[in-house]
Amino acid sequence: MKGYALSPRKQMLMAGGLAAAAMWMGVCTAAMLANALSATAQDREVARTQAKYERWIADRQARLTAAVGQLNATGGTTQQLAAAAEKRHAALAILLTQMKAQPGAVQALSPAITKALTGGDATPTGRIERVQLSQEQLLEAADTYAKSRADRLRLAFRLAGLTPSAYLPKSGGLGGPLIEAKDPRALAAVLDVDPDFAERVQRAAGDLSEAQALEAAAQRLPFARPTSDPELSSSYGVRVDPLTRRLAFHSGLDFPGGRMSPVEATGPGVVAFTGQRAGYGNTVEIDHGGGLKTRYGHLAAISVRVGERVAVGQRLGGMGSTGRSTGTHLHYEVWLNGRPMNPDRYLRAGAMTRQAG
Repeated sequence: MKGYALSPRKQMLMAGGLAAAAMWMGVCTAAMLANALSATAQDREVARTQAKYERWIADRQARLTAAVGQLNATGGTTQQLAAAAEKRHAALAILLTQMKAQPGAVQALSPAITKALTGGDATPTGRIERVQLSQEQLLEAADTYAKSRADRLRLAFRLAGLTPSAYLPKSGGLGGPLIEAKDPRALAAVLDVDPDFAERVQRAAGDLSEAQALEAAAQRLPFARPTSDPELSSSYGVRVDPLTRRLAFHSGLDFPGGRMSPVEATGPGVVAFTGQRAGYGNTVEIDHGGGLKTRYGHLAAISVRVGERVAVGQRLGGMGSTGRSTGTHLHYEVWLNGRPMNPDRYLRAGAMTRQAG
């Protein structure tokens, strides 16, 4: 079934034709009434028959007029649907622009995009309905991707014992045209879309912006590994001291390895200390800001100097067995506001942030 939209000119011509037909029917009716007053029984029968056909013609004309009106109404609805789809498309374009080049975004959105490009009704209304359905599916996929990514990063920060909100910009700092408006109704007015669609777009944009902020913060935190070898020879917490054979608290992680194996910075920062520390031997300490410091002990050699700014993965020295040590290894610690933390939680948080990316 095909739909047709009449131009204003055709509508005016049709309206004029209908008016002329109505006038003609009125004249005919008046004439029939005049004749009926003086007509014979036979004439009255003819008049009734003629009136019946006139009513049939009028009924058909009324049906045609109603059909034309419905067609015009359908044309208007189609135009409204197309306009709404276009406005939604503009809102989605802003959201997807923010997601451009984000790790995993293409894989997350590809199924919805592929589905939007296949099949569908060939009629104008059918195509518009398919576009709207595709927009809903694409928004749902974007919302799921952004929320999943933000949730994973928030969980990574909590795993490390850090408060995610402390690493987000202050009020208004997330920015972006989709989340500046606090009230979704205000955003709906700006985008000229329905409030529900605007709220979903805003929620996805908010999650995406928070994920981006947390990911940027994670790049500044000591979430990387200090050695390429994932093996541990001793964990954080209470253990049997290898020298005294008594229970003692171990404030870091021990990584075994060969002499002069590279020891790397687990996050960007400034070298705060190099030299000998009691029990640690040759030591490097890095200040990462925000009260976070990392310590690398028992080194055979040191490759950096105090005040030097280092990048994540930069070599700090070579593994050794200086200080209170029974063999070649790296003793690694993480400190937050003057208190030792479990470095393993930071390593696990780093692995989780890389998965989120």
